Amino acid sequence: MTTYRDRAERAERGDRRERAERVSMRRTAPSPSVLRTVSTRERRSHLSAPRVPTVGIDIGGTKVMAGVVDADGGILEQVRTETPEKSKSPRVVEDTITELVLDLSDRHDVHAVGIGAAGWVDADRSRVLFAPHLAWRDEPLKDALTARLAVPVMVDNDANTAAWGEWRFGAGRGEDHLLMITLGTGIGGAILEEGRVKRGKYGVAGEFGHMQVVPGGHRCPCGNRGCWEQYSSGNALVREARELAVAESPVAYGITDRVDGRVADITGPLITELARGGDAMCTELLQDIGQWLGVGLANLAAALDPSCFVIGGGVSAADELLIDPARDAFRRHLTGRGYRPEARIAKAQLGPEAGMVGAADLARLVARRFRRANRRRLERYERYERAADNLRRAVGQ
Repeated sequence: MTTYRDRAERAERGDRRERAERVSMRRTAPSPSVLRTVSTRERRSHLSAPRVPTVGIDIGGTKVMAGVVDADGGILEQVRTETPEKSKSPRVVEDTITELVLDLSDRHDVHAVGIGAAGWVDADRSRVLFAPHLAWRDEPLKDALTARLAVPVMVDNDANTAAWGEWRFGAGRGEDHLLMITLGTGIGGAILEEGRVKRGKYGVAGEFGHMQVVPGGHRCPCGNRGCWEQYSSGNALVREARELAVAESPVAYGITDRVDGRVADITGPLITELARGGDAMCTELLQDIGQWLGVGLANLAAALDPSCFVIGGGVSAADELLIDPARDAFRRHLTGRGYRPEARIAKAQLGPEAGMVGAADLARLVARRFRRANRRRLERYERYERAADNLRRAVGQ
């Protein structure tokens, strides 16, 4: 005699056969030709990712920038605000991020949020271990924001997200071994090989800005002296200009007059503007920053031998005023110069938005996993409903 349990089991076996047939058809179906032209990593990660808008957040020492980014790297809308003071609690920074995301969510269908944080992020990409320019110490940023935003959240180092953005959509496209250098308040760095961000065992690889280049040199917020970012960064550029202005150096008269004697108003963008206008001191300061940049790049080439350096961050807006001196210094200090191929040095094409675009693109993978989990739950529900319907029909016969 056939029982209700037997009928339900037969219905379930029929569902399993149907799923197996669908899987077999997918495996034997020919792949689209476009897939053969990209790496395995990119094919697995992005051509199968949902083409949905996501929000990218770039958190630096001075600003928080947020934008809605589409699947092609296009920025649909962008907002920004100043980074809260370091004396305030991490909760204040989280409040700022939440406000920006909610503001964008009022006008866009946001599926996930990616955070590019100026600090060391653990290997699980969930906690900010240390941020030299922010009050984050072992901060569970991913969990805190996920609870408040109710969408999937991805957290990574801001240089990693910038490198990813340039590799996917900018100056690093097609490169198999890429190093990203971001010149902002400090110096960030990232390593990309074969479509993978190299984060290291503990998640903190690529902190090139804290290589010691001048023993006993300028004190760095990280606690050490002589770090590379103390000689080739936005902070270094502004510090040198302000010191000359305070000393009432004759070469600083132009910039001092421009700010009406208010030395605190001297900024990196102002220095770049004056250098483009022919100011001798500002041009020389950018050359100094560029030369230190080239020295650091030569050291990195000796250790990692990349095919390409991409230079991004706010200071890179100086263009050839910065990049040309860097290339010259790189060639002078490169180990084995004249007998080895030279890595290409290129300015980031995405500009200051590289970290934001990269964070949004990485978040799209989180959105894919989130959507897959929801789909699996829906499939289970539908399977149970079909089994129940089959059972009801069997009972009614």
